[in-house]
Amino acid sequence: MNYNTLMLVFYILFISAGNTLFGQSWDFVKESDGIKVYTRNEANSPLKSFKGEVTFKAGIEKVNLLVGDANNLDWWDKDLSNIKILAFEKNKFIRYYLVYNVTWPLSNRDIALEAKITIDPVTGIRTVYSKPLLNVVPEKPGLVRIKKYWQKWTVQPLDKGYVRVTLEGFVDPNGYVPAWLYNMVVTETPMRVLKALRERTLSAKPAKKC
Repeated sequence: MNYNTLMLVFYILFISAGNTLFGQSWDFVKESDGIKVYTRNEANSPLKSFKGEVTFKAGIEKVNLLVGDANNLDWWDKDLSNIKILAFEKNKFIRYYLVYNVTWPLSNRDIALEAKITIDPVTGIRTVYSKPLLNVVPEKPGLVRIKKYWQKWTVQPLDKGYVRVTLEGFVDPNGYVPAWLYNMVVTETPMRVLKALRERTLSAKPAKKC
């Protein structure tokens, strides 16, 4: 095998490995009310992950008081029937226990998770990355425990007082939920959550401070 052939084989293997390691590219699904939504195939799962993106004019400090702050949770998804803070250190991490109401005949879901917060000192970009906390909160009768989950918030300051907020995530609801049904409604999550965040940020009601 000559050098050029060897390099071609290496390149193909590298690209293939890259697709496995870094996931598929995002596919644009729709845009509504200034919010763009994407999905992509999640590795080793028939379920898709999602991404939502919105840009609006607002002080980044006010956005940061809502994203990754344990004192401001009342704008969260209305399907959450219980939110319990297990631990919190400002701008470092938050540990939650959440219970989701699910439409009958499916059972309600719960999850314990940790959100780690990082802030780039140069760009000011704030990242909040969440993943499950296993074996922390005992599983409860009547609730299906979510064990495969990740979520990432990115809050990026832009010029002229604008901010770009990106929400990415994946959740395997566990139990019997048809993949086709999940993939059909998964785009509603970033749309609903980002709209609520923007409305709360732009409202006259000030965000609470620690």
